[in-house]
Amino acid sequence: MDKSTFETKSVINGPMHAALKHDSAHKHVTGSAEYIDDIPEPAGTLHGGLGLSDRAHAEIVSIDLSAVKAAPGVVWVMTAEDIPGINDVASTGRHDEPLLATAEVQFHGQPIFAVIAETRDQARRAAKLAHIEYRDLPHWTDIDTARANNAPNVIEPMTLKRGEPETEIEKAPLRVQGHMYIGGQEHFYLESHIAMAIPGEDDEVTVWSSTQHPSEVQHMVAHVLGVANNAVTVQTRRMGGGFGGKETQGNQFAALAAVAARKLKRAVKFRPDRDEDMSITGKRHDFRVDYDVAFSKEGLIQAVNATYAARCGFSADLSGPVTDRALFHADSSYYYPHVRLTSQPLKTHTVSNTAFRGFGGPQGMVGGERIIEEIAYAVGKDPLEIRKLNFYGLRGSGRTVTPYHQEVEDNIVARIVEELEASSDYQARRQAILEFNENSPVIRKGIALTPVKFGISFTMTAYNQAGALVHIYQDGSIHLNHGGTEMGQGLYTKVAQVVANTFQVDIDRVKITATTTGKVPNTSATAASSGSDLNGMAAYDAARQLKERLIQFAVRQWKVAREKIEFLPNRVRIGSEIVPFDTLVRAAYYDRVQLSATGFYKTPKIHWDRRAGRGRPFYYFAYGAAASEVSVDTLTGEYLVERTDILHDVGKSLNPAIDIGQIEGGFIQGMGWLTTEELWWDARGRLRTHAPSTYKIPLASDRPKVFNVKLAEWSENAEPTIGRSKAVGEPPFMLAISVFEAISMAVASVADYSVCPRLDAPATPERVLMAVERLKAMG
Repeated sequence: MDKSTFETKSVINGPMHAALKHDSAHKHVTGSAEYIDDIPEPAGTLHGGLGLSDRAHAEIVSIDLSAVKAAPGVVWVMTAEDIPGINDVASTGRHDEPLLATAEVQFHGQPIFAVIAETRDQARRAAKLAHIEYRDLPHWTDIDTARANNAPNVIEPMTLKRGEPETEIEKAPLRVQGHMYIGGQEHFYLESHIAMAIPGEDDEVTVWSSTQHPSEVQHMVAHVLGVANNAVTVQTRRMGGGFGGKETQGNQFAALAAVAARKLKRAVKFRPDRDEDMSITGKRHDFRVDYDVAFSKEGLIQAVNATYAARCGFSADLSGPVTDRALFHADSSYYYPHVRLTSQPLKTHTVSNTAFRGFGGPQGMVGGERIIEEIAYAVGKDPLEIRKLNFYGLRGSGRTVTPYHQEVEDNIVARIVEELEASSDYQARRQAILEFNENSPVIRKGIALTPVKFGISFTMTAYNQAGALVHIYQDGSIHLNHGGTEMGQGLYTKVAQVVANTFQVDIDRVKITATTTGKVPNTSATAASSGSDLNGMAAYDAARQLKERLIQFAVRQWKVAREKIEFLPNRVRIGSEIVPFDTLVRAAYYDRVQLSATGFYKTPKIHWDRRAGRGRPFYYFAYGAAASEVSVDTLTGEYLVERTDILHDVGKSLNPAIDIGQIEGGFIQGMGWLTTEELWWDARGRLRTHAPSTYKIPLASDRPKVFNVKLAEWSENAEPTIGRSKAVGEPPFMLAISVFEAISMAVASVADYSVCPRLDAPATPERVLMAVERLKAMG
């Protein structure tokens, strides 16, 4: 670009709110994006393999590792006794998650020892040669057997209460009691967990980790090594997917690699294969929801009493906040006048479950939508009619307070649903489906329109903070580093747009470097849909400081009034003179203006008292709605998603192209959770769905035949978030509830819509067929 073009360009390339492509999109599709396993290995790099328990719950009587140590290529065999610090990688500080098991194993696949060898294949083969004797102990792997064995909770339960549900539930004219099972979900990221540790001088170690939470990996590695945090540097350029599975679960691989690297003074890499990764890392929590709901004859909810029990696994991990968030979203989009919600985070002898997109919110919301469905069938109405009747903010004042006593201040769900109902032609299509089902003996159709109201913020208030580091170099190029991690969701691109927009320069000038604890300390996990909210604002704060310094320099150097300075695309107007951005920067450098700044942001307004069940855990809510139509074969239980229409609220989108991609991906992932993805443990406590051959994620062919996705372009966040945008990572996941509800309607047609089908999730073809046969028998 010549100078004249450069100086007269009227807009920058890549401002905020522009539909810009992902910065690494071309690298993803060509295979040139560098992941940890692509990094050239230092000379002498060793590889780790894991020795895993083959019992669900047992005492370790004896361990003979002689054959392991004698195996070809083995350099060292690590046991818990070799850990120099503390044998614990529990993210909660409860010390309930040993890095390597010692006297007892608590789930099938728990790591007992690690083999360090010259090659990965040698390490994995050697790990299978151990001879371990066990004394089996009682074990339970699901919620019902945990309850039957009086299993303890892995963390203190929480109760949310408002009003007098115990008495009011008895007064209503109609009442329904029931329960439903909601299955878990495997993250199935394309890149499995991986960590590479490189020893440094003295007690230093650098760890490359595929993690959403570099600071926590830093803390855990330091904890296990027995060194200060400043001795450990963790770096993450990108992940091949995360979805919450890399928030805490990467701790063990990074810690094992670091211990071995320090011991052997050589680089060490740990990369489990897919089967191992699926067996030994946590998943979305399974839930059982027991509900008791009272309502009027027109379908207006009067009181709700529900318990959300979860399969948490052998340790706490993130089960506390996950089950908390399930309760926060048990109301879905509806006002409960009198309500009591209780969590039951149960210990089971399975791998400790962890964060997953939505973080308990989807399970809570599915339970809330089941309540709506029960009411609809009880009073003989379209579930959408019951939904609209019970929305927050309708039918007079006072219907705006959640079970956790937060006011729903910016409720646009009714408008979202109204617009989607019209644009999807929902009413006419539903009537056509009712008529179709009357005349179709085998294929039955269903349609459902479901809303989403999702709270945005970490419920752990301290996590709602972020830092950023911005440098401007003499040539006008900009270096940006922040605490957020890139897992394919486009965070780096969005934050770069924020900085480019602040200086009014092309986004090509802005380079975001790998997330590292050595540049921005004490970062929060990239989770809770807060990546852009937190890191975008922190980067803006740093850029604003630098911009102010440049303005002050220009005022002083050019001797003009402040209001005479204006940042234009790639240039700055200073009085009557137009100065290229890089010229201004170079002049500022020679005047010894500091061209580096740290930014910081903490979310305002939020507070939470878990013990009291009161507060404002969420800064704002994101809304959306989806209408889905399905066809179900009542002879096989198989189904097709014929059409889905989505209208989703992202506020004033930072990047519409990336946001629509997140909505589409979130919906499909949610659809998989509710339809095809089923976790199954056998009687010995072994996970049998531990590979693509037995665990079925959605294929491209499973997507809706017609798939219409739109943003609510009129929406703008009432809170002063970055660019008035809203989070987009998790809320779209729950749009898939519309598919689950549509399948339920199709099944209900078998009994002429007289009873609620009470489908459990996932609604696999087998489960759908059993529901069809059960309803046929009732007829």
